[in-house]
Amino acid sequence: MGANLGDPAQTFRAALTTMAQWSPRPVRVSSLYRTPPVDCPPGSPPFLNAVAMLIPFPDETAESLLQKMLALERTLGRQPAPVRNAPRPLDLDLIAFGHEQRRTETLILPHPRAHLRRFVLEPLSELAPDLILPGQSRTVMQLLEQLPPLPGMEKAGSLDWPP
Repeated sequence: MGANLGDPAQTFRAALTTMAQWSPRPVRVSSLYRTPPVDCPPGSPPFLNAVAMLIPFPDETAESLLQKMLALERTLGRQPAPVRNAPRPLDLDLIAFGHEQRRTETLILPHPRAHLRRFVLEPLSELAPDLILPGQSRTVMQLLEQLPPLPGMEKAGSLDWPP
């Protein structure tokens, strides 16, 4: 989860309330991280990022979960952007779906840059440090240890989830 418009923490809580309905088990969420914008237009505000982990219902597919995530972004205020990576009130990325791998027009699993992004791996390491993303040979923690620091990235508290 990422956001750099509005009240990101409040938006994350609203998103998690909906996502909790998509899982038979409680949704787990990492700490919040304030991060500088990466690959965004000049002047973009910093992001608040976190990772949420859920166990989907047995009939869920990666594609159906992605569609729910995109609809939730729109419900919580995301509009089509005039430029790539423009500031946004909510950005939900599907990082992985079990051990599945995909490469279609609408979905690439695992997320093609997750293993290269500290703002993904750092919060993910809180929830699943020993996870090996599909197609990788190292754990999340090992991948994280290989990345250089991201200047300006800092832990920014927690969401106190579940409420």
